[in-house]
Order: sequence, then C-alpha cells, then structure tokens
Amino acid sequence: MAFPPRPGGGNRFNPRFQRQQEPEHRINERIRVPQVRLVGDNVTVGVYPTQEALRIAQSLELDLVEISPQADPPVCKAIDYKKFLYEKKRKEKEMKANAKQSEVKEIRFTPGTDDHDFDFKAKHAEGFLKDGNKVKAYVQFKGRAIQFKERGELVLLKFAERLAEVGQPEALPKLEGKRMLLMLSPKTNKKK
Repeated sequence: MAFPPRPGGGNRFNPRFQRQQEPEHRINERIRVPQVRLVGDNVTVGVYPTQEALRIAQSLELDLVEISPQADPPVCKAIDYKKFLYEKKRKEKEMKANAKQSEVKEIRFTPGTDDHDFDFKAKHAEGFLKDGNKVKAYVQFKGRAIQFKERGELVLLKFAERLAEVGQPEALPKLEGKRMLLMLSPKTNKKK
C-alpha cells in the first residue's frame, strides 16, 4: 500500500524525495534587489545594479553572495560559495573545540571530617579549580548532626581559605535543607 505524498513535499522515509534545503544566503539569481554594494577580491568595490554585479561575478567564475542583507544597499561578495560555506563551518567547529565547557565538581564533607580527609579533598578541589571547573563543596548533616551547623560552616570556611590562591567563593556558606553549600569558582589569572 503506497501512502500519498505529504503536504509540502518530501517523504521522510525516502531521501530522494526530501525537499531541497534553502541556502542560508541568497546567491546569484535569488538576489532580488535593484542594486547592491559589491565587494571581494579582484573586484572594484562600489554600488552596482544587481544584474551587472552578477555579470562581474560570473566573469570571474565566482558566485554573487548576499553577505549583509540589512545594509542599504545590501552588501554582496563575489566568492566561491561552496568554499565560503566550508571555511565558515571550519571556523565554527574550531571555535566550538576551543570553547572549554566548565563543569561543577562536588566535594562532600561531614561536620566531623578529619584532617587527613580534609587535606585529600582540598587537593582534589585545587586540581579541579586549576582545570577551570567550579567546585561545589557541601557539608551533609545526618540525623541530629544538624545541631552542629557551626562546625559545618567552619569546615567550609576553612576549605575556602585553603583554596584562596586558586579559587574564590561566590557567596558565604548557606544552609539548604540538610546541606550547607559553598560554591568556588576558579580565579582568572591576568597576564601582564
């Protein structure tokens, strides 16, 4: 049993019937304004009637691509469109790779955390902050340990003081339910 074609064209099961995707820029004959500002290599920059700008681009075996449609008149560039899209994609991919995603790492304490555990966790947190990640330190109160809120606050303040060289607290420790939280963000090193 064959299904009728979908309204608007395209068949999601057969790629041959997929609708052609509109290009992201208007190119060549799709530019429908009376005149454009032409820019590009080997081109005399200036305002031209659209047909003449198109002829100039074709004589150089290039495409006329509308770069800035909001300008008055719109700015068009004589370039190889496929090469232009490739370069644009490559730059976006490069920027995405260079943009580091920072994570929030959690460090958990109890009101009675001993010195060895404290040092061990502080060393880990220091590494996280040096890598550019935020650190969420919290003291977990269980049962009646909530009576020792001051001890939890002291642990977090001592933790912030220990990491003062590499991180800075975003706010004072605050109690949320049975947890007391402290967020530390990495210090930015200003180069001289």
